[in-house]
Amino acid sequence: MFLFIAKVLFTSFIIVIVSEVALKSDKYGGLIAAIPLTTFLIIFWMYFEGASDKKIANHITFTLFFVLPTLPMFLVFPYIIQRFGFFISVLLSLILTSVLIYFFNYVYEHFGIKIL
Repeated sequence: MFLFIAKVLFTSFIIVIVSEVALKSDKYGGLIAAIPLTTFLIIFWMYFEGASDKKIANHITFTLFFVLPTLPMFLVFPYIIQRFGFFISVLLSLILTSVLIYFFNYVYEHFGIKIL
């Protein structure tokens, strides 16, 4: 239970720090957000909890497969938010990402990779 609470507090602290930096500097906030901090935190927690190297490698591989269909959201969101506001942008970005994940799953299956 202690490890769970430590993970929650440490991970939350990192997210708060990143969001505070982003409030002060768009450039540095974007830079820090582009670093796969959550992925590194996850694999560190997995390692310290005894996950095998294969399990960690699989996590990284599937992260890559899911990152690709999320990238267009970063192109579309800035355009949509200026025209429709924040909540519509989030909703449309979620829909776009969901559709692209299913599309990429279809493409990946042709190469023998199943992500869903």
